[in-house]
Amino acid sequence: MSILNFVNQDQLDNLDEDPRTAFMELVNHAQRSLDEQVKKLDPDEHREWQQIEDLRYSFMNVVIAAAKRYEIEPFVSMDVPQYSNYGNSEWRQFRADVDHYLTQLMLDNSLKSKKNSVAILATSKERIRSHLHALRNCVEKSNMTKEKQQALLGKLDAFEKELEKKRVSLMAVTLLAFEVVSVPGSLWATGEVANKLMMTVMHVVAEDKAKEDEIRQLPATQTPKALSPPRVEKKLAKEAFDLDSEIPF
Repeated sequence: MSILNFVNQDQLDNLDEDPRTAFMELVNHAQRSLDEQVKKLDPDEHREWQQIEDLRYSFMNVVIAAAKRYEIEPFVSMDVPQYSNYGNSEWRQFRADVDHYLTQLMLDNSLKSKKNSVAILATSKERIRSHLHALRNCVEKSNMTKEKQQALLGKLDAFEKELEKKRVSLMAVTLLAFEVVSVPGSLWATGEVANKLMMTVMHVVAEDKAKEDEIRQLPATQTPKALSPPRVEKKLAKEAFDLDSEIPF
């Protein structure tokens, strides 16, 4: 089996550029695919149980290969076991280890996401919504084609849904601004008004972000911490002893 048994080409093409995030996304896609495929098989049937083991073994192979490509420790140093030495206990341990590391990666990603988003104040949301409503009127009165109007109105709808979240992505604001500003002025009935409305929305978001950063004083971006192992291998301490004193004769 290949990686495409777990992740399709579109998913691969859309993986994040950051190696750690890309690894997390790939493993999440692969896990969901694996679980869906396994659900269709009956573990009490010998032939289907064999298929389950093959799928799990291939999943392990794909995850370790991806980790080596992205240089994600400790999987870089891990070897895929020989199939003859692979069984249910090896699978359960590997799955537990993967879950352990994914938890750390997801927490790291959550911290990163907070730096690239902002909690919009309730009063600010109302201001933004009123500006979006005015922007909607500008779009509907524009000289754009119906298709272009519908596409831009859809972007406004999507951004209004983004406002309902606890934290709003700064990238969502940037992308909406790009869509509005990129429309040629000749297609607007009131192009200057539309651009001013969008700039005001960006200004409101920027103000809330500045206030939030001032209060929280987020630390500067640092190199991601190394992932911690799921367990520490304990070695028995060797007691120092005098060879002569240990000899009973």
